Amino acid sequence: MRSLPVRLDAVLVQALIAAALSFAHLHDLAAAAGQDGWKAWAYPVSVDLLLVAAWRRLRSGGSKAAGWCWFLVALTASLGANVATAGLLDLDAVPAWLRILVAGWPAVAFLGGTLLAHGPTAEPEAAPAPAPASTPVRPAVEAAPEPDPSPATPVPSALVTHARKVADDHRARTGTPIDTQTLRARLGVPLPIAEAIAAQLT
Repeated sequence: MRSLPVRLDAVLVQALIAAALSFAHLHDLAAAAGQDGWKAWAYPVSVDLLLVAAWRRLRSGGSKAAGWCWFLVALTASLGANVATAGLLDLDAVPAWLRILVAGWPAVAFLGGTLLAHGPTAEPEAAPAPAPASTPVRPAVEAAPEPDPSPATPVPSALVTHARKVADDHRARTGTPIDTQTLRARLGVPLPIAEAIAAQLT
């Protein structure tokens, strides 16, 4: 059977030892302050959980002020217990003010944990929408440009009738249809009008 390699991290081992010592100091202080039985064990758990909740808030990118505030509160409680049980405090005669602090700690820890767990946090960034699948573009077939028809020049019907007589007279004299230039000269009109009249004579 293949054994899994076990890697011991020196920093992790040191952290576990420090956590166990701090846990024991908090337990001893709570027990000396009158919190006997399971309550003495619940105190270090509440302090450590508040530390973890504050650290997670600091790492989540949420409100830094709330995270640092409750982190320092929990750190002060843990550090105070370590110092108090280091021989500076007579655990057989705990002062009244310390008993009050220990008795009021559960409410403080509950408030801090609730605010950290249900406070505003940074919203995760929306994942970028996948780009739509590209559709192959067919090359456009260039169509032959259509001729731009020029607007028809309005010609009065009386002028067309007169031009028809001029054209008939020209055919009678020359035997050929009248051309546009000759029609223009005979009528004395601009070239566009002469062309429009010639189109109606054909």
